[in-house]
Amino acid sequence: MDPITRRGFLKISGATAGAVGLSNLGVDVTPANADTKELRTLHAKQTYTICPYCAVGCGIIVHTVNGKVINTEGDPDHPINEGSLCSKGMALFQISHNNNNRLSKPFYRAPHSDEWKEVTWEFAVDKIAKNIKKTRDESFETTNEKGQKVNRTMQIASLGSAALDNEECYLYQKFLRSLGIVYIEHQARI
Repeated sequence: MDPITRRGFLKISGATAGAVGLSNLGVDVTPANADTKELRTLHAKQTYTICPYCAVGCGIIVHTVNGKVINTEGDPDHPINEGSLCSKGMALFQISHNNNNRLSKPFYRAPHSDEWKEVTWEFAVDKIAKNIKKTRDESFETTNEKGQKVNRTMQIASLGSAALDNEECYLYQKFLRSLGIVYIEHQARI
């Protein structure tokens, strides 16, 4: 057996004194056992989505059980945020899903009225479609002042959302351009 050096003696006695001191303070120095409680997201369905708040496009994992959202967290495999989220992204579950003040039905305020009234989704979608058709019909130009074919309307504009993925943006652009809309902008550019 090798003789104990001065340095070795100090290491052993320091570790022993530290353990005794911690145990006298009420700290349990025995090895900790892992908690055997099952994770609530263990059997949940994982869906990957994009954070709806800004134009960065951070990836989020949404955990659901029986169609009910039980947890949201940053996606560690997403190339943009690599699992990290800002304060709004971290609070997505509380802000969006578990918020009793969140509007879940459309409201309509008639022209020159100061009151909002609850309406059905069918009414809201129909009203938007009628307003788009009316405005487009009244303002559609087939040719410009030089006689060039333009097929456009200059009275409707669109501001896109950063929550759309590339495929949704592509379809949305196709829809807007099919209406002849020229003023198309996106939140990420503003």
